[in-house]
Amino acid sequence: MKFLLPLLALSAVLSTPLCLGQTNAQADDWKPASSNQPGKEYPKVNSEGRVKFRIVATNAQSVGVTFRDSSEFKKGEDGAWYGYTRPLDEGFHYYLLKIDGAEVPDPNSLMFFGAQRWGSAVEVPARDQDFYAVKNVPQGQLRELFFHSKSTDSMRRAFVYTPPGYDQNPDRRYPVLYLQHGWGENEYGWGAQGRAREIMDNLIAENKTRPFIIVMIYGMTNETRMGGLRDFDIGPFETVLVKELIPYIDANFRTLSDQPNRAMAGLSMGGMETRMITLRNLDTFSHIGIFSGGSIAVTNITDLAAFKEKNKLVFVSYGSRELGGNRGGDPKVNVEALKAAGINSHFYVSPDTAHEWQTWRRSLHEFAPLLFKH
Repeated sequence: MKFLLPLLALSAVLSTPLCLGQTNAQADDWKPASSNQPGKEYPKVNSEGRVKFRIVATNAQSVGVTFRDSSEFKKGEDGAWYGYTRPLDEGFHYYLLKIDGAEVPDPNSLMFFGAQRWGSAVEVPARDQDFYAVKNVPQGQLRELFFHSKSTDSMRRAFVYTPPGYDQNPDRRYPVLYLQHGWGENEYGWGAQGRAREIMDNLIAENKTRPFIIVMIYGMTNETRMGGLRDFDIGPFETVLVKELIPYIDANFRTLSDQPNRAMAGLSMGGMETRMITLRNLDTFSHIGIFSGGSIAVTNITDLAAFKEKNKLVFVSYGSRELGGNRGGDPKVNVEALKAAGINSHFYVSPDTAHEWQTWRRSLHEFAPLLFKH
């Protein structure tokens, strides 16, 4: 079945022009971003959410960043280039440097995979960042593995989060969440940008969620490029997930391998994949999470009685700034209709965020405590 996937919206920002002698100066409380390479002072972020860059490019004729409408970069007395952004939304933002017209990663930033390439990003501290902070609590593990996919004749990589105590309790088995990334990203996304391990470790330490395993895999089986998404067929990936990955995980991890203990969720493209795959595999998944990727209307369910019997949860979320427009119907209205039909449904709106990782971090934080409560 072919469908149009939403593009991953990159974080975009505005900025006031750079003026080294301006009277309306930025708040002078700059701190290195947590997304920097170890020991790197720049980029810096201040209490207004502005980002300040220092780029050493001695022979360059022009320097800038890919943030929309960023300031003009100018050379300082030390010969380095300096520039600013206007206040950004709190959370995570991809970017690249622009040096003499070439877009390149910032050597000061850690590398993240998004927009179909490895590049830079900056973390603007969020007011609620404590829920994904690294804390002195029991730690789970993010494990990398490869398994053979017969249908694609390839070795495919997955990341698996195991809760704290997994190796110390060999008799305990766990439910499983299959968690998908968005368009232009890959299986690294939820562990790196999404902070899934930290979110889960903190929730478990606070006794706010039942411990469970999370599995993350690349959500495409072909290299569809920008502009070709109308031709993307989800069928091959569905085969990899349902027929190959799930049996592999059940055989190699201590899972509760029945339908009531298996969930699927995803953001953007991964949310649409979740919607399509779970509706076609009611005997496989009992919990559904769709983050910024459409919603489920009552009319999408071919057998409402069977769905009510087998499904335990439908969770839909969006950032407050991305609501509106045509996404297969109003998601809040669709969720309310599911509730009226007797289905356990929840709608969550992330305040003051758009189609971005802060929305999806908050979505996972809200979704996880609702899972596997039976």
